[in-house]
Amino acid sequence: MSKHVPQPKLIKAAGNLPKEIYEFIGRVNTGTEEVSIAKMVSPQGWLEPGQTPEFNEYSVVLKGALHLKFKDRTMIVKAGQAVIVTAGEWIQYSTPDVGGAEYIAVCLPAFSPQSVHRDQ
Repeated sequence: MSKHVPQPKLIKAAGNLPKEIYEFIGRVNTGTEEVSIAKMVSPQGWLEPGQTPEFNEYSVVLKGALHLKFKDRTMIVKAGQAVIVTAGEWIQYSTPDVGGAEYIAVCLPAFSPQSVHRDQ
């Protein structure tokens, strides 16, 4: 059955600085396990612990730049660009640039703290 989602739910994010995660669709806001769709508002200087998630993550950068560190390379994804990170790949996200970044993240299946496998 179709479902209207009137507003996202704000979720606390991991990392060295406060980052806002506005989950529109996912396990927390709608009980959806198949996919999660969230808007991320990440401050300048934010760094997330490395992780090896069980889900694919598709991110579209709206403002600023998202920095990605993989085991064998780094990548900068700027506003108007997108990136696909595949399940099982070690990744560390950050937004070191002035102004931070805003982006939409889609996780398939939906993000969960149990399936992200953050580094200690």
